[in-house]
Amino acid sequence: MNVKLGEIRIDTINQKELVDITGEVSKGVTKSEINNGICVVYSMHSTSAIIINENEAGLREDILKKASDDFCSGSSWQHDRIDDNAAAHLAAAFTGPSVVIPVKNGSLTLGMWQSVFFLELDGPRSGRRVVIEVIGE
Repeated sequence: MNVKLGEIRIDTINQKELVDITGEVSKGVTKSEINNGICVVYSMHSTSAIIINENEAGLREDILKKASDDFCSGSSWQHDRIDDNAAAHLAAAFTGPSVVIPVKNGSLTLGMWQSVFFLELDGPRSGRRVVIEVIGE
């Protein structure tokens, strides 16, 4: 994972994968020097998503299984006639490309068990881009 101010680059190795980006997002908040405001984390790809959830192995597997079960490949998706990845597009569309996290006293305001994840739905891919924008004072 490569980080520059305002952007993370992610390489994935699996078709569906969760990548914990909490530390990189926190670094972005620190670099911004914003004390109070909001942090927007946004994936620039229509076959990936950003989520907040607990970083527990079983739950990570459950999230990936749910995405596969609800949006299974091989269905009669119209988009598969073009790219054969309609399931990834649909899962991303229903999950969402971004999250907004409050920033208080220069830190992300996450719950005790919450982590920020990049959800790969059409991997493996290299150079996936996630934008981090911190707004406030």
